[in-house]
Parts: sequence; structure tokens; C-alpha cells
Amino acid sequence: MIKSIDSQQVESLTYDIDVATQLVQGVDLWINTPRRPWEASGTSGMKVLVNGGLNLSELDGWWAEAFQPEVGCALGDGAEHGEDPAWDRSEAEALYALLEQDVVTAFYERDAQGLPQAWLARMRESMARLTGLFSTNRMVREYTETYYLSAAAAYRARGGADFSQVREIERWLALTRRHWSGVRIAVVSREHDGERLRVDAHVYSDELPPDSVRVELYSDAEAADAAPERIALQRGEPLAGSSGGYRYHIEITTRRPAEHYSVRVVSAHPQVRWPLETGLVCWER
Repeated sequence: MIKSIDSQQVESLTYDIDVATQLVQGVDLWINTPRRPWEASGTSGMKVLVNGGLNLSELDGWWAEAFQPEVGCALGDGAEHGEDPAWDRSEAEALYALLEQDVVTAFYERDAQGLPQAWLARMRESMARLTGLFSTNRMVREYTETYYLSAAAAYRARGGADFSQVREIERWLALTRRHWSGVRIAVVSREHDGERLRVDAHVYSDELPPDSVRVELYSDAEAADAAPERIALQRGEPLAGSSGGYRYHIEITTRRPAEHYSVRVVSAHPQVRWPLETGLVCWER
């Protein structure tokens, strides 16, 4: 399954682009079995895709996102088990079972023309589904369209003719940092009927203008390929007898438990990126 290299070559080899090129062009199955979560990213397995190789890897790193039964094989349950010897033995047995019952069968069962149709079908699915997603072309395009172009436009806008926007942002940053320690979430109430979640919060922004903060309902992503939920609460009436205090509220449709959601306050300015440029945040306690 892999190009042969004699012992003298092995002793003198270091893993570089030339060696990697020979490996990924000559392998049919790329086996990767780190203990979760020690998979760095998975670029070696990604390189195999365009060369027609299949992956048999731990559900970690990129393979946790990419794996489907039609495109390769997976080990593990997607959870972390530390250095548990019993789990290591279980995964070793699972690996041998996959090789004996799935990989070898699919690779060596041939039709009348001598072709392993089951293997070829999985190979085609792997190349068709994954090569476009897990490629440098996709990565560079996504970074460019999502981040670089907007960052370049923001940079040009800040420069302008007299750098007035830069000076205004500097004043805003100085004021926000000076008063951020006074930002607090005093009261949070939740009502959830299984379909609708209603949240009410009392938020104090010290001497900051209310437009300098954004009050959010935040929840971690439900799936590995999903984004966290960030929903802005609506600012209501000022709190009686307070300075810089307002009632914020929101009602959303969700079946997730109410405790999955937290209220937080983040710094907000139309020309300043959070968290890249400030990272200021206050969580409910």
C-alpha cells in the first residue's frame, strides 16, 4: 500500500516536502490514531484526499468534522478518555476490527474486471465531498472574503484625509477602558415554556454611553460545525434611581434549556472589532 523505501534511505530521511509527496501519492489508507484531543489539525490526512487515499482516523481535529461513513473510517466516540489503558485496548481492538472487516474486504473484493468497486465508490465520495472543503484554496478564499477585504476597507476608512476617525476611536477606547470595571449585570430573570425563552436583565454601564455596549444572550454551539449563538437584547427603559442603568429584554424561540444561555455585555463601536481590538466582556454571575 505504500512505496517501498530501503533501510538505508529510512535512516537518512527527515520528513520534508519530498518525503511527504512520495507518501501521499503512494498510500491507499492513511491511518492516524492519536489520543483525543492531541490531533494538531490533520493536514497530513487532508493531503491524502486529492491523491485518492482514504482516511482511517481518530474522531479528532479535522476528521471529527469531515468524517462520514461514505468517505472513510473512524475510531473513537468523539470524547476524551485521557491515558486510560482500558480505552486504549478498546480502540486497538476496534482498529483491527475495522481493518479486517471493512478495509481489507472493500480493498480486495474485486469484480469481473478486477476492480474493487466498494473501495472505488468510497474513494470517489471522499474526493468529491472533501477535497474542495479541506484545501488551501478554500481556506485562502474564505479568509480573504470574510476577514481580509473588510479589514482592508476598515483600514482605509480610518485613514481618511485627516485621521479624524482614528482620533475618535482612540477617545472611545480610552473612555471605555477607564470605565469598564464599573460595568455590571445586576439582575437576570428567565422564563422558558419549552418553546419560547424570555430573558430580562438589569445592566449598568457606569459612565459609558449605552451605545458603547452591546448586551447579548450567548450560548455555545450545539454542534462542532455550528457557530455560537449571539443574540442582542433590546434596550428598554432606564432603571429608576440609577445612573447608566437600563432594562434589557429578549424573547426567542428555542428548545434548548434556559441554562444553556448566559447574558453578557461586550464593548461596542461600529468601527472597532470585538474581540480582536478590545476583548472587553462582562458576564452575568
